[in-house]
Amino acid sequence: MHPELSSSIDALAWLQAHDMRRVELVFADLTSVARGKLMSRASFAQTLGAKMPSLLLGLTVTGGEPPDVFKRIFPPTFPDMELRPDWSTLVREPLAGVPTATVVCDIDARFLAADGHAHYQVADLSVRQLLKRVLARLKDAGYQALVAPELEFFLVHPQRLANGGLQVAHGMSARVPHVESSHDLASAETAQTFAPFFDDLWSACEMQGIPITGYGHESALGQYEVNLAPGEPLAQADAVFRFKRLARELARRHGCQATFMAKPYLTEPGTGMHWHVSLADEQGANPFSADDGTPSAQLQHFIGGWQACARASMAILAPYAHSYVRLRRADASPASAEWGFDNRTVAFRVPHSSPAQRRVEQRLPGGDANPYLSLALMLGAGLIGMQQQIEPGPERSAGVADAAQARLPLELGAALDEFQRCPIMAQVFGADFIELYDMIKRHELVEQAADEDFALKHLLSRS
Repeated sequence: MHPELSSSIDALAWLQAHDMRRVELVFADLTSVARGKLMSRASFAQTLGAKMPSLLLGLTVTGGEPPDVFKRIFPPTFPDMELRPDWSTLVREPLAGVPTATVVCDIDARFLAADGHAHYQVADLSVRQLLKRVLARLKDAGYQALVAPELEFFLVHPQRLANGGLQVAHGMSARVPHVESSHDLASAETAQTFAPFFDDLWSACEMQGIPITGYGHESALGQYEVNLAPGEPLAQADAVFRFKRLARELARRHGCQATFMAKPYLTEPGTGMHWHVSLADEQGANPFSADDGTPSAQLQHFIGGWQACARASMAILAPYAHSYVRLRRADASPASAEWGFDNRTVAFRVPHSSPAQRRVEQRLPGGDANPYLSLALMLGAGLIGMQQQIEPGPERSAGVADAAQARLPLELGAALDEFQRCPIMAQVFGADFIELYDMIKRHELVEQAADEDFALKHLLSRS
């Protein structure tokens, strides 16, 4: 990341100084897939951006186009939208053979909707700009956030088993591959067998400014977790967006697949993307701690905001029908929207820490969740909880979470119903985005119903 690059003049000077021959412009769609285009440096210097069809914001994970999108939102004339680079995100693309830079873009367009009445601002449908809008509200309220994700993913073998299922990737550090035949939770030896992959991944992250701090073997066969240092939310969402892309491509180059899908193996724990969230007020103090160092009322109200919209939030944090398979195994992921201190079975965990570093961990998001939408939801709902002084339910710091308490939806259709009628979601995302998101996800449900291999075919390499 280059926060010192604040103008096109700075960016063009950087491109020339580093002899970049090409520039890639990308933005995030509803999944974590990067969409955009590659340009020569000379062409980029003339345009300082690019145009692409606005319909790219209305695609399902399969690239499908819900018919209602054309009837109610996007005109059938495929109007353009402008990709406007965020110069601070301009970095070298570490995997390109030719010196190439890549930059994350925001989107600008306004058009008359298909119904001939509503005027849509495309920024209201862009996941990155939705997060920026929430961060502006947070700043207006006198707060800044610091967030840190824990990213879980699986390394799988490129060939399917005879029954069509997945098989665990073999370690690649030696001439004779390491075969993982049993659970190796936190095994340094098993993690070391993938050192060539992780060495390349770590180097690529450093080149792009992704603040990776470490990795280790997780609790399932072939499962790993990467940790990022705390950072500003928009930069962290960009980092996760870029990390997923790097991990998938580098795994392919090492002869395996990296997947963030929620439940690659039905008998193993699933894939999470937990977020640690803290706030600072205008004086730099942590509002989650009272003057005497004890947990504050603001902390409880922040969690109360999460609890109040927990059922609706699952439409964002578990975005596919397949995502709910992960949530049905209560011993490996939260089964209810309870909260507590240092309890990993609840959805909202407050880790033990000093008063200055007090934070809350949101444990509901799956690895397949969109980082921009996840952060917009968490920060937006938490802020509303503080502003409205929403009290959370009883604390559960001892004992396992009770699935019968604060029960969560266990299928996407029910979560979408909650998402549409939740007043907190309406405040966070706005009616236009909620309408578009619901149409896309309902269409994906139809697509999945017609294809029994939908999850492995479409989510293995895209979620």
